[in-house]
Amino acid sequence: MSSTFVVTDLVAKESLRVAHESLSMIGTVDRQFDDSFKYGGKHGSTLRVKNPNQYKRRQGTRVMDVQDQAEAAQTITVATQDGVDMKFNSQELIQSVDSGAKFDELSKNYISPAVKVLMSGIEADAIAFWTKATANVVGTAGTALTTIEVPTLARARLNKNLAPKDGQRYFQIESTAMAGIVNGSKALFHDGGQLKEAFREGFISRNAMADWYENDRMWTMPNSADVAGEINAGTLTSGIEALTVDGITAAPVAGMVFTVEGIYDVHPETKVAYPYLKQFVVTAGATTTNLTFAPAMIFATTDAKQNCSGTPANNNDIVFVGSLTTNYVQQLMYHKEAYQFITAELPIMDDAHKCVRKTSDNLSVRVWMASDIRNDELLMRLDILYGFAALKQEWGCRLIGAAG
Repeated sequence: MSSTFVVTDLVAKESLRVAHESLSMIGTVDRQFDDSFKYGGKHGSTLRVKNPNQYKRRQGTRVMDVQDQAEAAQTITVATQDGVDMKFNSQELIQSVDSGAKFDELSKNYISPAVKVLMSGIEADAIAFWTKATANVVGTAGTALTTIEVPTLARARLNKNLAPKDGQRYFQIESTAMAGIVNGSKALFHDGGQLKEAFREGFISRNAMADWYENDRMWTMPNSADVAGEINAGTLTSGIEALTVDGITAAPVAGMVFTVEGIYDVHPETKVAYPYLKQFVVTAGATTTNLTFAPAMIFATTDAKQNCSGTPANNNDIVFVGSLTTNYVQQLMYHKEAYQFITAELPIMDDAHKCVRKTSDNLSVRVWMASDIRNDELLMRLDILYGFAALKQEWGCRLIGAAG
């Protein structure tokens, strides 16, 4: 095996190590579908994932109420390829193979900063995607997070949406908010024994039924220049994903959250209404007259997928979370299975003599090296092919606080 191939293999392994330690949030979400995308598979760039069926309860001994298997599926697209490119003096690389100290220096000066930049950008994109897909919000817009109260409300919201209590819940909080929460709840953040378990960047502690991570990649929600309006007739049947509206003078931004007068959240199984309004999140394409949103507004009591109570009507008020033209950093609490990150295996090219693909902890990277004979250098590229989804966004919750 050539020395340069050994270096390629070492770089791939080191890249995975650095990537794993750098991913505060991606390292805590669901990646169970990675194996379906092994190179040579037949899924192409998309994977259809079935959602569990939902049913209605039959009460008493009356005639059976046989229900259809109304299976639904969501599509995860794995088609984003990112990378980072480097070049090395060949002498440096050859020496690094024979000397562990020199390879450590190579990693410190080149591999680690390159991989951290790559994975940090990917994680920021993923966090923005997952946050925009999450409709639940707790806290008071404009009021800083200074105690454990709002995180506890987020915990309650996950409970009410039946997120599992299996030790796989997490908080991702940016530094300023984390400082306020920790300062106001000092007694809850002092377990020195937990520090020994900190294997990933940003880990703080475990409290409120979740692991806490400090993460300054959290997405900022930019509210548009209007945060109120009304339903303007239009289609108002159960299952709608858009409302005809008026009184909104600026198109809502994808990711803004709103409630509709008279539409309440419900228990996912009993369908009993909760005492707070159902929250919906604006999706791409919303205008001042057509408000597109998720999840679908399913209020029919005969539908097993019912997710809200009440019937929308003309002139019902629509109110968005927060003030107009104001930015709010969005913290997150979530169960692992709320969000998904999927990497796919990239191919090893037939003429690539120094190309290695490595997978660890369901994260797959490819390192490809080739020579530049003019400059006596070795060029190297590190690539990752990935996608993300929010298959159970109801198991996530944003925490809103002071304006950003």
